[in-house]
Amino acid sequence: MEYLLHLFIFICFYTLLSQSLNLSAGFTGLISFAHASFYGIGAYTAAILSTQFGFSFLLSISLAILISGIIALIISLIALRTVNDYFIICTLGIQVILFSIMNNWMDLTRGPLGISGIPSISILGFKVESKTGFLFLSVFFVIIIWFLLHNISKSGFGKTLIAINEDEIYSQSIGKNVYLSKIVSFTLSAMFAAIPGTLYAHYISYIDPTSFTVQESIFILSIVIIGGLGNLTGSFFASAFLVLLPEALRFI
Repeated sequence: MEYLLHLFIFICFYTLLSQSLNLSAGFTGLISFAHASFYGIGAYTAAILSTQFGFSFLLSISLAILISGIIALIISLIALRTVNDYFIICTLGIQVILFSIMNNWMDLTRGPLGISGIPSISILGFKVESKTGFLFLSVFFVIIIWFLLHNISKSGFGKTLIAINEDEIYSQSIGKNVYLSKIVSFTLSAMFAAIPGTLYAHYISYIDPTSFTVQESIFILSIVIIGGLGNLTGSFFASAFLVLLPEALRFI
């Protein structure tokens, strides 16, 4: 039962990651290879704040979202001046740079040694220590993020993102600020990616840079593609498929 709960928790993590990437890749058409970096920023922010400064979960996840958003905003101001394949290559470079920072900044991240002893989640005095409790918390975040992204997709802003994905030049011709819309989309996507990063750090209680490589970004992007670009529900089924399939093959 513990093994199954562990798998379901990771399905929730990857659902959150693929849904957040769907905002930029699925709705706006911004294919990114840097998503694992923002996942890692969330994890490292939570780990450092909780182990070195004793911050609570609610405060650390809020700051993780904020820091991830600020970094993504700075990156997007430069990266989004490129288009199509050039943007993809640019995000690949960003992924390599951020991974190198995680792997080499010994004073902050402890480099390849990683950060251990990350405490379990405590919310208003209630500790989430069991896998069952953590699964319920993860499902709660999946529902919240799905609800937010679903409403964004149905809003005027969401329609603008879809229009940009379909025909960027036409969107500009009718007065839409394409550059600003892309920046907001990319930044929000990174901010949402920090949430599963924070959950992951507290769940595993140890993180190191090998969890946030370019291969992880490719895996997250493959979930989005298999589930369907712009399909939030498909992200869940694709996450379940790609998480459970390797485990099923172990027995074979």
